Amino acid sequence: MDYLQINGNNSLSGTVKISGAKNAALPLLASTILSKNEITIENVPNVKDINTLLKLLSNLGSTYNFENNRLRIDSSTIFNTMANYEIVKTMRASILTLGPLLSTYGHCEVSLPGGCAIGQRPIDLHLKALELMGADIEIKQGYVVAKAKNGLKGANIVFDKITVTGSENIIMAAALAKGKSRIVNVAKEPEVVQLCEILQDAGVEIEGVGSDELIIEGTDRQKLDMKDFKVIPDRIEAGTYLCAGAITNSQITISDVVPDHLEAVLMKLEEMGFGLDVKGDSITIKPAKKIRSSDIITSEYPGFPTDMQAQFMALMTQAEGVSIVEERLFENRFMHVSELQRMGASIMLRGNSATIQGKIKLYGADVMATDLRASSALILAGLVAEGVTKVHRIYHLDRGYESLEKKFQALGADIVRLKE
Repeated sequence: MDYLQINGNNSLSGTVKISGAKNAALPLLASTILSKNEITIENVPNVKDINTLLKLLSNLGSTYNFENNRLRIDSSTIFNTMANYEIVKTMRASILTLGPLLSTYGHCEVSLPGGCAIGQRPIDLHLKALELMGADIEIKQGYVVAKAKNGLKGANIVFDKITVTGSENIIMAAALAKGKSRIVNVAKEPEVVQLCEILQDAGVEIEGVGSDELIIEGTDRQKLDMKDFKVIPDRIEAGTYLCAGAITNSQITISDVVPDHLEAVLMKLEEMGFGLDVKGDSITIKPAKKIRSSDIITSEYPGFPTDMQAQFMALMTQAEGVSIVEERLFENRFMHVSELQRMGASIMLRGNSATIQGKIKLYGADVMATDLRASSALILAGLVAEGVTKVHRIYHLDRGYESLEKKFQALGADIVRLKE
């Protein structure tokens, strides 16, 4: 098993190119199930989650070629509608095949996802919406067995709570349904917006893109003529590298980004005292004279993203004074706290709130990654820690960060990947 070794206390400099967004690419790959033609997708990140979904699509019958972040995929060749547990158990996003498989073929069996390290993410909202669209759904031996013999029908759907994957699944299902669907309380993340835009380009009528209410006119099981497209940049990877510049108080530039997608993160960095120079698709972060403490409350987009909470907590250990982080989306997303404490961080937990005392000197230690974003927080802490930090179980990192150690090395970080 691999681990990352970091020698801390180095300044960073230079430019890092941001990869395509994993969380945009996953539903977009699933949406190819709706297509009658081969598609080329550019800027696809070569990370474990993408390769897992490609393996699943291949099992279903899709054919593809994936090289240099360019994917050529044809899902019109699908002959199997069973997404088996052996693949689904390794990645919850596999549930995104449920909506498009059911709307295209009228039946499918998709394994229930396994547990999730950061808490429960039930799919009951997905299933309830599909039943409203006329699906007959049973849970049998750990599988969602879904049937819609005559296809799905448009329906009025109101999500009880905002769900990103639920929104994406039902948008794809509605695209091939018969009649009009009205979906209320839709997630507004840029990844959801791009999915809608790609379906619009393929001829699906969608009103309200970017808002919390969508009206979708389905094609009545007529497959789509999908166009080639490029995946949007990864706003969470971008935020992580900005935090790397911030925690080391260095000037670095990130390129190939959409600054509008990072508004909440950029506002918080400015509040903490950092200068930001935004030019087109690049952002330069400049050192702060004094890193100020700050408070964060996570919420759905366009609020502060839960996927940036751990990275900012690492940064807050280097701020002057007391910072507070309140996690409102997931019930178990503070597992990185005990690992940061091993490095000397002063963090007190109470329920869904963490109080961080800065400025604290951090020391290198052996730490263990517990989920994707927690892993990146430990790397950030290692960048400023005195001595050597070893981050173990980095298979979590490989799920969502492309060429992470190479990008950090290019910025001047002393970081290497080694074998246990």
